Amino acid sequence: MKRFLSFLLVLAMTAALCACGGGKSQSSGSEFTVGISADLDTSLDPHVSSSSAGTREVLFNIFEGLVKPDTEGNLIPAIAEDYTVNDTADVYTYTLREGVRFHNGNPVTVGDVVFSLSRAAGLETGDPLVADVAAIADVRAEGERTVVVTLKAPDTEFNSHMTVAIIPEGIDPAREVVGTGPFRFVSRTPQESVVLERFDDYWGEKAVPSKVTLKVIPDAQTMVMSLRSGAIDLAARLSSSQVSSLGDLKVIEGCNNIVQALYLNNDFEPFRDIRVRQALCYAIDKQKVIDLSADGHGTPLGSSMFPAFGKYFVPGLTDYYKPDPAKAKALLKEAGYEKLSFTITVASNMPMHVDAAQVIVEQLREVGVDAKINQVEWAAWYKEVYSGRNYEATVVGLDAHGLAASDMLARFQSDHAKNFVNFRSEEYDETYAKAIATVDGDAQTALFKQCETILTEQAANVYLQDVADFVVMQKDVTGWRFYPLYVMDLSTLTRV
Repeated sequence: MKRFLSFLLVLAMTAALCACGGGKSQSSGSEFTVGISADLDTSLDPHVSSSSAGTREVLFNIFEGLVKPDTEGNLIPAIAEDYTVNDTADVYTYTLREGVRFHNGNPVTVGDVVFSLSRAAGLETGDPLVADVAAIADVRAEGERTVVVTLKAPDTEFNSHMTVAIIPEGIDPAREVVGTGPFRFVSRTPQESVVLERFDDYWGEKAVPSKVTLKVIPDAQTMVMSLRSGAIDLAARLSSSQVSSLGDLKVIEGCNNIVQALYLNNDFEPFRDIRVRQALCYAIDKQKVIDLSADGHGTPLGSSMFPAFGKYFVPGLTDYYKPDPAKAKALLKEAGYEKLSFTITVASNMPMHVDAAQVIVEQLREVGVDAKINQVEWAAWYKEVYSGRNYEATVVGLDAHGLAASDMLARFQSDHAKNFVNFRSEEYDETYAKAIATVDGDAQTALFKQCETILTEQAANVYLQDVADFVVMQKDVTGWRFYPLYVMDLSTLTRV
């Protein structure tokens, strides 16, 4: 759905931006200005800062783990040059790479790794900061280059969680942003910008840009005008409606690698009834949502997994609920909710989700459901919806932190801290527990697929799509690389 501003507003915005940018990018040479739609989390502590994918995608440039993902979806060595795992998949041994330095100039030691993993897993406090590594029972150093991680139970996927950031022992991560990545943190002005500089002592391939300024632009139309005027060099995660008005700027399309859905608070009285949730699945035509909200750009989904996770993705679930308004009405009547009404709370700085919500409202009206949209700022959305679970429904996209199926599926366990939809299923809990416990790769994959099937059959949410990712840049900018995860790699940006 296209958004329109009045002629006077567009004129005023254009004049203001051109006055600042002179119609050309304010960045030059190896310096870049990148637009982002939301400010980063208040804390940039990588073990704490997890409220938004937008924060994680920026921190990807600053922090590294023992391993990291590449553009093909493989885990490649980072701070660790190699690792081994025992036959029972509960002891992982990592050999550290020589010559890796933190941004403060100090070398990375086994003590830093033991400190970082122990802190993230909450070994001293009993309160894990990073849920993905809560399975760690013990971390110890063996010599100057070896770290041994012992788990509470077997986990063949554990190495994929070793992207957790390694930070220096002895610093205050809430005040000092120190990693080992290709960029070092320079400064931050809340609600305005974040500045990064190339780390010339980086152990791997050096970043091309000498400096990147991330400019916070929460308003979708202002982002468009900033690109038009040249005030910014690049912006990612744009919607189809934004891109359609950008004329001859360079546009490349990929996938956001997220699961966009109408997420339902299963504790909201009507949604406790599976028939109501299933009715909404039958009422919504996801292809029409894609067509009307994104001009046909997007990949339909049927459960909490996106196609980039190839071996775990179940294509057959996409059309499990074929659009059937009559069946939707019958299920609502059977459940006693012929007059169902609810509110969809959406973050206003996410046009891709706002646009989808608008189409959903129209489709639900056709089956007698009165849904209203409540647009709120991102911070309010996170506080009320994600953290507080004080909502009825929302449209958002959930991403994976790493390359494990559990990154997408763990949150739907009944007692999981991130289960913000309050989905509860004994069958799901048992199946997920079996998947995590097995050391047979094929059996585990089959169990994870069964988990996805349960989410679909029980209509945990109304699954929509993996949203298309439009990246727009000035004509002289190149070097953007897509990943099978929600990350932003700034290290390869260059000019032609």
